[in-house]
Amino acid sequence: MKRTSGVLAAIAGLVLSTSVFAGQSEAAPAPAPEATAPGAPAVAADCAVTDSMNSAADYWLANGTDLASADWQNATFHVGNLAMVLASGESNHQTLPWAEANEYQLISDPDNEFNPANEAAGNAYLDLYTYFHQDAPILAALRQRVSDEVTSVQKGNTKYWNHVDALNMAWPSFVRLGVMDKNDADIQAAQELFHHTEKQAGGHGLFNELTGLWYQSPDDVNSLTFWSRGNGWAFAGLTTVLQSLPADDPRRPEYLRVYKKMAGTLRFVQRRDGFWNVDLLNPLDHPGPESSGTSLFTYGLAWGVANGVLNTHTYKPAVDKAWNALTTKALQPNGEFGYVQGEASGPRDAQPVTSTDTAAYGVGAYLMAGQQVAKLTPGCEPAPTPALTGTSATG
Repeated sequence: MKRTSGVLAAIAGLVLSTSVFAGQSEAAPAPAPEATAPGAPAVAADCAVTDSMNSAADYWLANGTDLASADWQNATFHVGNLAMVLASGESNHQTLPWAEANEYQLISDPDNEFNPANEAAGNAYLDLYTYFHQDAPILAALRQRVSDEVTSVQKGNTKYWNHVDALNMAWPSFVRLGVMDKNDADIQAAQELFHHTEKQAGGHGLFNELTGLWYQSPDDVNSLTFWSRGNGWAFAGLTTVLQSLPADDPRRPEYLRVYKKMAGTLRFVQRRDGFWNVDLLNPLDHPGPESSGTSLFTYGLAWGVANGVLNTHTYKPAVDKAWNALTTKALQPNGEFGYVQGEASGPRDAQPVTSTDTAAYGVGAYLMAGQQVAKLTPGCEPAPTPALTGTSATG
């Protein structure tokens, strides 16, 4: 234990010595959520960024597997797919039919009623509702699940988010519904769940203050393992929540603090080729490229730069390097988005990762990143947001 703490302290010293990476003080006001939501103005179809996004989405839709389920893998893809629609001004008419075929339901598990992974489809349903179709049935099942979980949390059950991926799979839905419905109970329940994940899970919480990174699960606490995609889920969840919460919400400063602390560390440990190591602090542990974690980090960093939360001079080079790596190395000429680590719970699972390893969540994360990168790219001009069509329409 003492040796581990000493090593972490040494790493933290290096990270903290670069604390100017955050670029702004904590007091810097965040943009209003209405201006920073994922549905910001779309960009022109001839933008190189959206061309790459379309290529990746088209390949996955033509060649991907298990496309029908409302699981977390497909949910992540469809969040990204809608980000691409909003960015490019063109729809491939895939997400609404997928949601309709699933009857806007969430996966149910009687043995694990509030499994965060089973709530991930709510993120896609919320995007459909918010930006395209304000039809009440789209959110009915999500509202019921969140309501039931809020009731349970109010009874003292706060340990549902024991793995860091919950911060992306479930947390944004609570906050977005709470803001949309003006129901603070949803947001407060999410805060209590977040607090458990951050400060209590595994004894001391999954967030390591010394490094500014997250452990994947209680089993990893006090280790030296900080998994790229696990941290990517946390960073993406923080990014989405910060887009949604009003600037004066009293819970926001802590989320912003953690977001900025992560950003500083991520900038410091980014590889020269633009990727992040699958084991963030150990470049010798499966040192090849990995694109899903890198995409999630790019999404969060690009949003921060685009909205003045992170200093442009300091952070945009990291975004540019990451996007170049994703687009020139991970994205293959045929549109396949490779170097995606398979389903895993840490750096050593599903290895080695190759150029032909792909997955719905990897493509979705890349599309999420692309929407934010497009906002920073000269020549990507605003374009009208298209309508989506579902099973009852010809498109």
